[in-house]
Amino acid sequence: MKQSLRRILPVCLVLAIGVIAMSAFAGDEPKKDESAKRSDIYDRHADGEKQIADALVEAKRDHKRVLLQFGANWCGWCHKLHNLCKADKDIAHELLYEYIVVAIDVDKVDGEPHNAKVVRKYDNPTKHGLPVLVILDEDGKHLHTQDTGKLEEGDHHDPAKVLEVLRKWKASPPTADDELAAGLAKAKAEHKAVFVDFSAPWCGWCHRLDAYLRRPEIAKVFDSAFVSVKVDVDRFKGGKELNARYGGDKAGLPFFVFVDSDGKKIGDSIASPGGNVGFPVKEEEVAHFIAMVRKASPTLTDAQVKVLSDGLKTKEPAAED
Repeated sequence: MKQSLRRILPVCLVLAIGVIAMSAFAGDEPKKDESAKRSDIYDRHADGEKQIADALVEAKRDHKRVLLQFGANWCGWCHKLHNLCKADKDIAHELLYEYIVVAIDVDKVDGEPHNAKVVRKYDNPTKHGLPVLVILDEDGKHLHTQDTGKLEEGDHHDPAKVLEVLRKWKASPPTADDELAAGLAKAKAEHKAVFVDFSAPWCGWCHRLDAYLRRPEIAKVFDSAFVSVKVDVDRFKGGKELNARYGGDKAGLPFFVFVDSDGKKIGDSIASPGGNVGFPVKEEEVAHFIAMVRKASPTLTDAQVKVLSDGLKTKEPAAED
């Protein structure tokens, strides 16, 4: 009997090992690395300093905060927060309306921490773990660092806690008339006309117009002739009323108007026929925009106007509404 057991036990051991091995390929297999299925949030090659500088230009024009999210693509909690910000309607709205969001990669590149200089600049926020949030005002002043561990509830971030932070640190919107008055004063001092751009955060074509005006070659020409004033009709106090005073209340967005330094209208985005050209794309829309540019600033050279015109004819991604 003992001899039989000695023969049977090795066989059982082999069978047990086989079952364990088979389970690795069957229903009991360990879950694969879920990060392999995720889309990247963070740009592994982006220069964080440039990302922030670009965001501050946009924030200054929009009078918003800049929200830096430090993290890495391997970080599960980074993906959870990112997904929550997209899925929760209240959080997504708050971010769209009040923040310029910048994802700063802090993973290692060739053995060295990525964007280490940026991390040091903001008092090493990654000491709190990942993701960690840093909020800046439109001038780049560091207002707040948020340890997102304090926003967690079990295996997820609590939407109410996230929303509370966003609402607490958002900027107070300016008054549209004050923005225009400052633009007019600047234009008078610099002997320029004023380009007033009426927009809203949800408007994809408004973002296209913004991106066009921020392009270096466009900004160089446009800013030499005009003082730009952006009026967010949803956020700025009196924005809808100012839009209506210039005849844009029924035109759709973006609506723009060129005025002299006294606020008198020179021309606007309403083409006849055709209506509001918004962000000019079609040939006749571009022609109307360029005609308004020439009318508002006759001293621009043909070469400068060509830069503006050619820039509008460059193909860009479709607007997101």
